[in-house]
Amino acid sequence: MDEISLETLLKKEGSIFKLTNLAAARAMELNGGMKKLVEAGPKEKMTTIAIREIAYGKVKIKGT
Repeated sequence: MDEISLETLLKKEGSIFKLTNLAAARAMELNGGMKKLVEAGPKEKMTTIAIREIAYGKVKIKGT
Protein backbone atom coordinates (compact mmCIF):
# COMPACT_ATOMS: atom_id res chain seq x y z
CA MET A 1 0.00 0.00 0.00
CA ASP A 2 1.11 3.54 -0.70
CA GLU A 3 2.17 5.71 2.23
CA ILE A 4 -0.22 8.65 2.47
CA SER A 5 0.94 11.51 4.67
CA LEU A 6 -1.33 13.52 6.90
CA GLU A 7 -0.19 16.68 5.11
CA THR A 8 -1.41 15.28 1.79
CA LEU A 9 -4.81 14.51 3.27
CA LEU A 10 -5.10 17.89 4.97
CA LYS A 11 -4.44 19.61 1.62
CA LYS A 12 -7.51 17.82 0.27
CA GLU A 13 -9.96 18.68 3.08
CA GLY A 14 -8.38 21.55 5.00
CA SER A 15 -8.91 20.39 8.58
CA ILE A 16 -8.44 17.25 10.62
CA PHE A 17 -12.07 17.48 11.78
CA LYS A 18 -13.44 17.43 8.21
CA LEU A 19 -11.01 14.71 7.21
CA THR A 20 -11.96 12.48 10.14
CA ASN A 21 -15.68 12.89 9.55
CA LEU A 22 -15.36 12.24 5.82
CA ALA A 23 -13.22 9.12 6.33
CA ALA A 24 -15.62 7.74 8.94
CA ALA A 25 -18.69 8.41 6.81
CA ARG A 26 -17.10 6.86 3.73
CA ALA A 27 -15.94 3.78 5.67
CA MET A 28 -19.52 3.29 6.88
CA GLU A 29 -20.78 3.54 3.28
CA LEU A 30 -18.23 0.93 2.19
CA ASN A 31 -19.27 -1.36 5.06
CA GLY A 32 -22.84 -0.94 3.86
CA GLY A 33 -21.95 -2.29 0.43
CA MET A 34 -21.16 0.77 -1.67
CA LYS A 35 -18.72 0.28 -4.52
CA LYS A 36 -15.01 0.92 -3.85
CA LEU A 37 -13.56 3.72 -5.96
CA VAL A 38 -9.95 2.49 -5.74
CA GLU A 39 -8.31 -0.91 -6.11
CA ALA A 40 -8.28 -2.76 -2.78
CA GLY A 41 -7.07 -6.08 -1.53
CA PRO A 42 -9.51 -8.56 0.00
CA LYS A 43 -8.14 -8.08 3.54
CA GLU A 44 -7.81 -4.28 3.39
CA LYS A 45 -9.79 -2.42 6.04
CA MET A 46 -12.62 -0.12 4.99
CA THR A 47 -11.07 2.83 6.81
CA THR A 48 -7.85 2.39 4.83
CA ILE A 49 -9.80 2.25 1.58
CA ALA A 50 -11.73 5.39 2.56
CA ILE A 51 -8.51 7.29 3.29
CA ARG A 52 -7.00 6.22 -0.03
CA GLU A 53 -10.15 7.37 -1.85
CA ILE A 54 -9.83 10.77 -0.19
CA ALA A 55 -6.11 11.02 -1.01
CA TYR A 56 -6.75 10.20 -4.68
CA GLY A 57 -9.55 12.78 -4.91
CA LYS A 58 -12.32 10.25 -5.48
CA VAL A 59 -14.36 11.31 -2.42
CA LYS A 60 -15.07 14.86 -1.24
CA ILE A 61 -17.38 16.61 1.18
CA LYS A 62 -20.59 17.72 -0.50
CA GLY A 63 -20.47 21.32 -1.58
CA THR A 64 -16.70 21.55 -1.98
